[in-house]
Amino acid sequence: MSAITPNPQRVVVLGGGILGVSTAVHLLREGVTVTLVSESELASGATGRSLSWLNSAGARTDPYHRLRTLGIDRYRTLFAQNPDQDWLRFDGGLFWDSPGQATATEERHQHEKSHGYDSLLLKPEQIAEVTPNIEATAVEDVAVFNPGEGWVSLPHLVDHLMEEFDARGGELLTGAGRSSLEVVDGRATGVRTADGTLHTADAVVVACGAATPSVVAEHGVKIDNGSPVSMLVVTEPVEHGVQAVLNTPRAALRPNPGNTLAADHDWYEASIVEHEDGSFTIPDEVVQELLDEASALVAGTPHLTANNWKIGYKPIPGDGEPVFGELERIPGCFVAFTHSGATLGLIGGELLAGEVATGEKHPLLETFRPERFER
Repeated sequence: MSAITPNPQRVVVLGGGILGVSTAVHLLREGVTVTLVSESELASGATGRSLSWLNSAGARTDPYHRLRTLGIDRYRTLFAQNPDQDWLRFDGGLFWDSPGQATATEERHQHEKSHGYDSLLLKPEQIAEVTPNIEATAVEDVAVFNPGEGWVSLPHLVDHLMEEFDARGGELLTGAGRSSLEVVDGRATGVRTADGTLHTADAVVVACGAATPSVVAEHGVKIDNGSPVSMLVVTEPVEHGVQAVLNTPRAALRPNPGNTLAADHDWYEASIVEHEDGSFTIPDEVVQELLDEASALVAGTPHLTANNWKIGYKPIPGDGEPVFGELERIPGCFVAFTHSGATLGLIGGELLAGEVATGEKHPLLETFRPERFER
């Protein structure tokens, strides 16, 4: 392992989502002094509107699959320590494709089995044997059930981690506005908030979700950004009995604390309007259409109504792979940018904090370095 920025005493973490909070807490565990800076309130960005399905299903590169399975492992450890809370569950994930795509679903199952991922191929009438309260008639061909998968409510997780952050003496600054990376003589030296205040540091972690590429682009660093606009809808409380995370052709659905459900998908993206002030709107009838699609997945098709919905950019690097590590162009600046912010939330923060605190690159992050976009 090669040396990078050595042993910083003070680090500023820019971004109040799960990756920023997790990295900050892991840095505090390493004995580093940490200031966490958030544009608005904690979990107000993508972390607050994530389906947060904990998985490594489907096809992806071997290093990415390995990292995701380790991410799930860290959540299992947390779950073992807190088995009675209602914001982290491991009740499996259920996937099915569009009608006529049985072959593709079977290939997905075979791929998962080929590298030891727990995967069951089910006919509609078999679904009730492994997970309750799914409307079996919604599945026309076959489905894949992954027993080891789960979900997390990231705002609840952020609250949980911030208890430790406070206990370990971390400094929190919320409502900082659009902040920027400060670079002097080619090296990261801190973060400047919207009001002009400079927070100096030996190292900076940029974990701003979909805004991460633009923060470093101001200093000539290229990270391709493929982030789309997306929405998460949380329902009013309803008796539903659903336990698994559902990923289906017209709706993705999971349980949520308070006997509610959380739903998203991507077919409605063209209906979302982004305004000049950066806000988003979507017609109420489109939101209800998504919930009607979700209702059709639940046994008894309960009527689902929206309590709230949140819209914004979903962080996705241009090549789909995570981005972790120190910038070669700007020593002292580390980035965390990934689609799988939920699954990688704990492991990503742990490994990146280790790199920041010890000055040693971790081999598990080797293929995810930001410089690949420059090359």
